[in-house]
Amino acid sequence: MAATTTHASGVRAADRPQVTLRRVVAAEWDKLTSLPSTAWLALATVAAAASTAWALGLFARPDAGASGAPTALAGYVLAQLGFLVLGATTGAGEFRTGTARVTFVAVPRRIPVLVAQAVVTAAVALLTAVVALVAALAATAGQRAALGLVLDVTDPETVRLLAGFVLYQTGVALVGLGLGALLRRPDAALVAGVVLLVVLDHLLATNPGRVADTARALLPGVGARLLQGDERLAVLDTTTLGPHVGPWAAGLVLAAWAAALLVAAGIRLRRHDVT
Repeated sequence: MAATTTHASGVRAADRPQVTLRRVVAAEWDKLTSLPSTAWLALATVAAAASTAWALGLFARPDAGASGAPTALAGYVLAQLGFLVLGATTGAGEFRTGTARVTFVAVPRRIPVLVAQAVVTAAVALLTAVVALVAALAATAGQRAALGLVLDVTDPETVRLLAGFVLYQTGVALVGLGLGALLRRPDAALVAGVVLLVVLDHLLATNPGRVADTARALLPGVGARLLQGDERLAVLDTTTLGPHVGPWAAGLVLAAWAAALLVAAGIRLRRHDVT
């Protein structure tokens, strides 16, 4: 009888689906995309990017032959809040509702869940950013034509600006995810994200100096330099006493913040309770 029981137990254990990263990613994808709030958030983010770009385009000046990419990307400041909310709610949502306990019973090692959330958040953010970019380009097409602004997709600067929009917003979403998973409260993560990305930069800008300007160059918001044209970057570099951070280096600073926050969240996840 004991042998039969052992054999039966072994069969039941063998029949259980193994917890693999692929399965965890699929589960997190289903959880995120099945929420109506995700679709509404993405729609609102796209609308914010397009409508703000169009509204600011009303104040643009004619400049025949100049790049029209900055006009189309002008709505990135408001749109980034949507990506921050996406990351913060994904990272902290299950802790707020208490379903994190169920998730980590199913995946006892815990870290694969955070990795899966990062993959899913990055994928959704990237798709949303691409749609927002297309919407903003369409919304400002008439304005750019009337102002003589050119969108040359063969121009390296234009390609960098367009790609920078997608990469920056994806990085903001991952910063939000790291803050959400670390702080475990969506509201706290959102406030912390706004402070890191916007408030601190503006506060330091009101007191320029070598220390303040260097600190600004190390904040995650410096990643927005990916969306600044070469002429604009040259002007900014002449007014700063801090390091002259190139656009791709600025993107790496944002990526480093996202990675550091996710690592910190992973350490807390492994060493502390999930409440």
